Amino acid sequence: MNRTAVNLLRLHLTPGLGRLALFKLKAYFSDFNCALQASPKQLKAAGLSERVIGNILPPDAPLLQTTLKQLDALGVQLLSYWDREYPSLLKQIHDPPALLYVRGQLPETECFAIVGSRRATTAGLHLAEELAGQLAAHNICVVSGLARGVDTAAHRGALEAGGPTIAVLGCGIDRIYPPENAQIFHQICEKNAIISEYAPGTPPLAGHFPGRNRIISGLSRGVLIVEAAAKSGSLITGDFALEQGRELFATPGAVQNPYSKGPNRLLKEGAQLVTEVDDILHCLWPNRLNRQQQKAINRFADQLQGAALKIYQQLGHEPQHIDEIGRKCGLTPMELSAILLDLELRGGVQMLPGNQYIRGQL
Repeated sequence: MNRTAVNLLRLHLTPGLGRLALFKLKAYFSDFNCALQASPKQLKAAGLSERVIGNILPPDAPLLQTTLKQLDALGVQLLSYWDREYPSLLKQIHDPPALLYVRGQLPETECFAIVGSRRATTAGLHLAEELAGQLAAHNICVVSGLARGVDTAAHRGALEAGGPTIAVLGCGIDRIYPPENAQIFHQICEKNAIISEYAPGTPPLAGHFPGRNRIISGLSRGVLIVEAAAKSGSLITGDFALEQGRELFATPGAVQNPYSKGPNRLLKEGAQLVTEVDDILHCLWPNRLNRQQQKAINRFADQLQGAALKIYQQLGHEPQHIDEIGRKCGLTPMELSAILLDLELRGGVQMLPGNQYIRGQL
């Protein structure tokens, strides 16, 4: 760890010296190394109180030395707001973290957040896992909070699809919370990233989770709420999403289900409705949707040959009459009808009223 990172950590571990103070020091001194060489008078002019100035850790402080060894053993990187690698979307929010602790490697792709109830229904968990897997298959990084329920399902879906995912913690980077997620925690560390703005050793206190939620939405182009009670913490993430100018999505649910109250209210208020992954892709990544559709078309065409391939290549999104298809392909009505029926059964074509045909939705 270089000298600048060590000095930034030294400041971050100082009791009472928070995110805003780090930004003040950077603005005043332009360099954290200079800040730590400044006089108490200069530090006070930069905006620090006498109490905080007196708390600044010396270079040989046991807490600093122990933390440096701990971070090295865990393979944790320090990523500051002023580093080039800092996530660009997160940098744009009005209260970005000054310092992130990172285990693993941040994926170099756009992100989408999936959050929801810790006590979600089986259907809600299945939907979260399925949507996360489909997004990850499009190389979209799934961001969540590693909590029980929907968060865990979202991370699992992305991992099982072999795609990227980021877990944001509301505790120190050395803590696995909840403890039953130890296996998935280590799976994420191997190829993806666990991040936290809290110093090592910080417990998972309730007051930390709203701050965690602003990072989840801040990293992401959009946020999906899958099952949440009327006063769920997941709705705080939705509030942050709107505040940060992100797209807000929700999955509808039965009115009798208490965990549908949150998403259903969001839908009434204008959130984007999601019943399948295409609803997200159409809104945020229509180009990826088109590429995926083209891949499906190519895979289907590879299975065809002869007259069947010729017919399929003639069809598109504009309806064509069966007589026109037969004329273009040089087939008798009996030959054409048999091949069209086979293609329709396989999902390659769709028959419309009036003997019109279009390419199927594979």
